[in-house]
Amino acid sequence: MSSVKPYHSDGSKKEQVADMFNAIAGNYDFLNRVLSLGIDVGWRKKTVRAVARYQPRLVLDVATGTADLAMALAKGCPGAQVEGADISAGMLDVGRQKVAQRGLANRVQLILGDGEMLPFEDNRFDAVTVAFGVRNFENLQAGLVDMLRVLKPGAPLAVLEFSQPTRQPFRAFYFFYFKHILPRIGKWVSRDSAAYTYLPASVEAFPYGQAFLDELSKAGYRKGYARPLTFGIATLYLAEK
Repeated sequence: MSSVKPYHSDGSKKEQVADMFNAIAGNYDFLNRVLSLGIDVGWRKKTVRAVARYQPRLVLDVATGTADLAMALAKGCPGAQVEGADISAGMLDVGRQKVAQRGLANRVQLILGDGEMLPFEDNRFDAVTVAFGVRNFENLQAGLVDMLRVLKPGAPLAVLEFSQPTRQPFRAFYFFYFKHILPRIGKWVSRDSAAYTYLPASVEAFPYGQAFLDELSKAGYRKGYARPLTFGIATLYLAEK
């Protein structure tokens, strides 16, 4: 999993991921909407609904990026405070501007933080979320274990992540788009070709479905389940401490 890196095989995946997101931060939101055809908005709404059932008061959004999920959580979980952490300062700068523009600065706080070494005390949060972030961890188990550490007992972890469709002919079309069309659009808009060739490579290398549920169980989570979204392009995982 950690062998797939954005730029080159040598060096730290974590540093390369931070550099990559710093490079594309200004175009990230636009590309997300275009390349996902806007479907990612609905996926985040489903994630928020799953978390809102627990009526959390304090939520941590790991790998928060430009804060789309953090802001959705603030709106969808009445009264909740949301803290977002990310290793990319560039993405956080964009996120803070969006949070301020939408009048959520009193509800959403963003900090520079590593998802594998979170700067929070044990048993702090009523829920933890990650949208399209665990795939970028250098050490998946280290990240899952540390998120478990900061969760309160019985609290949920919600992970929204790309997966792989299994049904033909949709699977064939999906991988053609993912490997040939998406990187070209990404390169044209962001001028960073590596970022959008890394995306399909990292999705192919990442465990999904039962394999990811096994990773959650190994890290110490319980009651894990997986909900495929949009023919399996993405999957919503929910588990508890």
